[in-house]
Amino acid sequence: MKKMTMMVLTLMLIVSQLLMTTPNQTVSAEEYTQKDLILLQNVPQVEPDTENIKLDALNVYEEGHFTMASDVSWSSTNKNVATVDDQGNVELTGQRGRTFITATDGEFEDRIAVDYKVDPQKGKAESKVNIIKETGERYDLIEHALSNLTIEEKVGQMLMPDFRKWNGENVTEMLPEIEHLVKDYHLGGVILFRENVVTTEQTTRLVNDYQEAAEKFGLLMTIDQEGGIVTRLQSGTDMPGNMALGATRSTDISYNVGKAIGEELSALGINTNFAPVLDVNNNPDNPVIGVRSFGEDPDLVADMGIAYTKGLQSTGVAATAKHFPGHGDTDVDSHLGLPEVPHDKERLKEVELYPFQQAMDAGIDMIMTAHVTFPKIDDTKVISKKTGEEIALPATLSHKVLTELMREEMGFDGVITTDALNMNAITDHFGSVDAVIRAVKAGSDIVLMPVGLEEVRNGLLTAIEEGEITEERIEASVERILTLKLERGIIKQESPQPLDEKIANALDVVGSDEHKAVEAEAAAKSITLVKNDEVLPLVSNDDDQIVVVGNSYISDLGDAIKAYHDQTTVIQSSGNLTDAQLEQIRNADAVIVGSYTYNVWTRSPDHPQMQMINTIIDETDSPVVGVGIRNPYDISAYPEIDAFIAQYGFRDASFKATADTIFGQNNPTGVLPVTIPNASGESTLYEFGYGLSY
Repeated sequence: MKKMTMMVLTLMLIVSQLLMTTPNQTVSAEEYTQKDLILLQNVPQVEPDTENIKLDALNVYEEGHFTMASDVSWSSTNKNVATVDDQGNVELTGQRGRTFITATDGEFEDRIAVDYKVDPQKGKAESKVNIIKETGERYDLIEHALSNLTIEEKVGQMLMPDFRKWNGENVTEMLPEIEHLVKDYHLGGVILFRENVVTTEQTTRLVNDYQEAAEKFGLLMTIDQEGGIVTRLQSGTDMPGNMALGATRSTDISYNVGKAIGEELSALGINTNFAPVLDVNNNPDNPVIGVRSFGEDPDLVADMGIAYTKGLQSTGVAATAKHFPGHGDTDVDSHLGLPEVPHDKERLKEVELYPFQQAMDAGIDMIMTAHVTFPKIDDTKVISKKTGEEIALPATLSHKVLTELMREEMGFDGVITTDALNMNAITDHFGSVDAVIRAVKAGSDIVLMPVGLEEVRNGLLTAIEEGEITEERIEASVERILTLKLERGIIKQESPQPLDEKIANALDVVGSDEHKAVEAEAAAKSITLVKNDEVLPLVSNDDDQIVVVGNSYISDLGDAIKAYHDQTTVIQSSGNLTDAQLEQIRNADAVIVGSYTYNVWTRSPDHPQMQMINTIIDETDSPVVGVGIRNPYDISAYPEIDAFIAQYGFRDASFKATADTIFGQNNPTGVLPVTIPNASGESTLYEFGYGLSY
């Protein structure tokens, strides 16, 4: 009897421990209470695809969330019009009429109508598909979520930290400590960096583990995969960057690049890209945007950016226009300081704001803010915590910029994310908690890379508790975030695809031959021949001596040249050439110099790199060909060169395209996306849109 009593007491203790939960404990899926099954396409915020009709069923839970259902039966009431398979794929027969597609799990069911009827705009000859949604409160998933989530869960949806390193080591696999943070803080998303994404298989596994760690909602798994100089994936296709795309003047190429990037990200499980950059680079002295921009012309930036966005979003990956209201006309790096754009609103509307407005009108998912001051829009002054001096309020923290300008005046209703809140433009002048509170009050939905996750979360909760931020303000952001997740299918799966299948698919897609072909075409058509005093293409004999000279990435340029000409010598030098090296250059039949610049000083004629190139021009009678490896502005420091090619980036495809051009295998068709001034900036060397061909 005593033994039986002890067993009962022990069992009661175990049960009581299971019933006791704290905010930081994970509730297993089995403990959630299902209240309904609905079709995702019936949700008001979701726009059904009428070209390839794929229907999805959602389990809806009392606790406020939903998952993608898997154990569902599908049926069509009129198979003469359309059939549906066991995965929800609808196939039209071609016969006109209406059918209802129904999904059921045995307890709950939902339906949606599919019409195939004459298009009144096209006449009797053509028919079109219409999907007719059901209506009612059961489909308002977001209101249901907002009514049932805790304030901690709502705030968590707005937090997007990075986990580049943990205890000094790169995070390339899920760690128990990070898994706990994802759950305990109810994180809405995580941003990945190059330190996290090494191989295709490893990246797929890491992203999969992040999604498994999320409790109720799918995570926004984000990355800066712009292409060009900002490329995070180490195993993906290295697409040329925006300025290279601007040089092609081809919206088709820009679309294809965006689509290829999206396909690779999607295969890895990454569902959000912080791209494209829509800054108008009208300041040659800009140290942080430069070739990340499509160019200096607002129309060019808008056209190319929208094409890139459409390509990206066609794959289901969310796109992000950055950096609002415009980081192009600055000469300070916001990673290091606080830049200012002094123009009034009328000028901003014509230039900086124009591409963003066009992207908003075209349906871009997200906008990223700029840590830049715009005193003609917001002249608010605050006291810097670093200097104690009065400074202007950056756009990221400005209600006038984010809410009054972007939301109310420009009409953007998507998600706003801050730029990284660990950048010096913010951290130097604002405390981490103050910066986040200001960003949320200004109108930002996502606080990206806040400094001190616990302090920031607790600071926001305190601000809400004390009435500094209303819960309605938080719910407005959560509504936009959940809307994006629904629109892009970022929803936890009841039965996720097996990891080995995800990896196999990613290995097929990432770095595929098809994507390499897109990369090669973009690179080839971007190459811009800016100057040619009848020296290109090079016609060389086997025994001719070619010398390639430079410093940064010069071995890559040398390898590309060697693929055409064996008798090629590479001299790596940052400035001073030895007598022996000068002798090699004097004896060469052709010299190719590669310059690499990234700020005002590195492209100054007084910089050792540029002095070396001008020395080479003076010391040899043989043709000297210059290659602007990154910036097209380099020729302003050595205008007397015989020929100059702008390639806009340092990825392999661009070096190959340059070598193809030098030896006549690629007829250059790229044209300048920017104006090239002379060294003093007082006059123009080469106009916007200029470019030579053979």
